[in-house]
Amino acid sequence: MSNTSSNAPIPSLTFDGLGIAPRLLQILDTLKFTSPTPIQHKSIPVAIEGKDIIGIAQTGTGKTLAFGVPMIQRLAQRKGMGLVLLPTRELAIQVNEHLQKIGRSIGMRTALLIGGASMGMQRREIKARPHIIISTPGRLIDILHQRFLTLKEVNVVVLDEADRMLDIGFAPQINEILKLLPKDRQTMLFSATMPREIIALANQHMQLPLRVEVAPSGTAAEKVEQELIVVRKDEKLRLLEKLLYDYHGSVLVFSRTKHAAKRITQEVRDMGHRVAEIHSNRSLGQRREALEGFKSGKYRVLIATDIAARGIDVKGIELVINFDLPDSANDYIHRIGRTGRAGHAGRAISFATPDQKDDVNAIERLLKSVLPKKKVEGFADEQLRPSFAGGFTGRRSFGGRGRFGGARRGRFAPRKRW
Repeated sequence: MSNTSSNAPIPSLTFDGLGIAPRLLQILDTLKFTSPTPIQHKSIPVAIEGKDIIGIAQTGTGKTLAFGVPMIQRLAQRKGMGLVLLPTRELAIQVNEHLQKIGRSIGMRTALLIGGASMGMQRREIKARPHIIISTPGRLIDILHQRFLTLKEVNVVVLDEADRMLDIGFAPQINEILKLLPKDRQTMLFSATMPREIIALANQHMQLPLRVEVAPSGTAAEKVEQELIVVRKDEKLRLLEKLLYDYHGSVLVFSRTKHAAKRITQEVRDMGHRVAEIHSNRSLGQRREALEGFKSGKYRVLIATDIAARGIDVKGIELVINFDLPDSANDYIHRIGRTGRAGHAGRAISFATPDQKDDVNAIERLLKSVLPKKKVEGFADEQLRPSFAGGFTGRRSFGGRGRFGGARRGRFAPRKRW
């Protein structure tokens, strides 16, 4: 199948003619889904036929509907159960919400199995015999080992954000789960990139899968304007303050570590901005509150680690700031994909310290383009130079004087408390 250059909905097309049942078409129309995105237009007809699929598409391209509609339709037509595996709690929660919106009116039940949530509630959802289980690999393995659940009725399985699940070490759990599933099943795998590990997984566990690709592996969101600012470590916080003063919409800031995220959050709060944080030290309730508050406008700024890079489905994020470059070039793609979603324009600004030339080069090789360098008034025109270590350095961004090793707040923004 040929690639499609844009991930925005295709206005000239409708969901008619894709093999979707009339009742589901009516539900999609009620939910204001009128034009399919490229991944939906290519995946849905093939998936409804029951074929195995490898879908290559970035986040924010409508993948949940691409696998959700065929899964719901096939489960309505035949006995069985669906299983969706995802890398993070946040992403699992969002997929569960989307599937419930589609299937609630036709009596579809889901079970959401994630860490940090009540095990008792999850057991009750399992006892209610759900049609679809949405889970992270770790929690599903825990429940399977405790013999609260069997997978013998699963005949449709989805691995969403498969590359991310492998990146964070879920390969043993995924292989264990797939071996417990019936051989006679449909498997749909979605990934933003296509590393060797994904190919090996597909060869081992899928039957003649069809590859559906709407954007070349490793491509960034089409409508995201990207910029790079080379800045000394001790100037990062002052630069962040200036950008938060210059841009007035919602801003998502990525840090490399959870400890840095906590410190940045406190500093941004002291600047007078409404801010929340999402990282692994926050409870599930705290993370949900932060994300919902960011969606609703309660918080203007959200500070996150890469745990949230694929779990934030928020429309209208004006700016993504990489306060720290990520540990891998692939994570850069997923971070900036939080803005410029569904065909809308967005902006991503990355901070690089002068010794991170190798890290920047790795990102540019993946993008197959050069990141435009941005000069900022009031900051020295620093130049990139190779690091001694080579490759992604993973260096912390804090050093020098004080908590952030540099100038304190107060230069750019009025001391307004929100």
